[in-house]
Amino acid sequence: MLDHNRPLDTRLPEMLRSGKRLRGIFNGLPSAAIVEMCAYAGFDFIVIDNEHGSAGLETTENMLRAARASGVPCVVRCLPHDIARTLDIGASAVKIPMVNTAEQAADLVRQVKYPQPGGGGGERGSAFSSRAAGYGAFGGPAHTQRSNEGVALIVMIETPQGVANAAAIAAVPGVDAVFIGPNDLAHSMGFENRWTEAPVQAAIEQTLKAVSAAGNCPGILALTAQDEELYAPWGARYFARVATGIITKALKDAAQGGQSKLGY
Repeated sequence: MLDHNRPLDTRLPEMLRSGKRLRGIFNGLPSAAIVEMCAYAGFDFIVIDNEHGSAGLETTENMLRAARASGVPCVVRCLPHDIARTLDIGASAVKIPMVNTAEQAADLVRQVKYPQPGGGGGERGSAFSSRAAGYGAFGGPAHTQRSNEGVALIVMIETPQGVANAAAIAAVPGVDAVFIGPNDLAHSMGFENRWTEAPVQAAIEQTLKAVSAAGNCPGILALTAQDEELYAPWGARYFARVATGIITKALKDAAQGGQSKLGY
């Protein structure tokens, strides 16, 4: 159940373990209103895209507030050097691109998890003055435990090296989901953005099945219901669409009397 008395939404790890099909949406637009619109539309989660989007940290924090107020878990896709501050402003999860090895995934786990008494845990720096800890209202060991158990780490596979190491990456303790970026995977395989090419689809199938067999949550970009039905038999159950693509297509449809055709 959503606890509105704390800024940190800790539902996502359990959702990823549930086995249920989840639908999310990437949003690279620096807009709290778009976050609310996606929440009210009924998506299971939202991904603020700070790898390719233009939002600064303050705007991201306000977008996280919008997600919390509208009752939807919010992931932030960011680069590794932004993990600490992204978690301190209250992200439900971080999603890290271009993870190629189990060693790289394990290092990310250490960055996401706080140290534990007696050893173990991770290496995340502790400060209870952050928004995630309620600016001190919910700090201390309870916040440390709540964060370690309730903040998810999602890693992205986007290269042939990552495909080859998918099973080992998925088996790293502390990795909550493994998401395939088909556009970058296609580029890294020499197919530009043509991820429907047979070799790219074969790599996607291999990765989804390997992640599922490892007992982890496999995810992939799915722009249509047909994409979901293609990838679900391979194990995918974490699907994401793209807000700008949906908005742009709707605008073109309106401008052209419903006759537009738009590629991703």
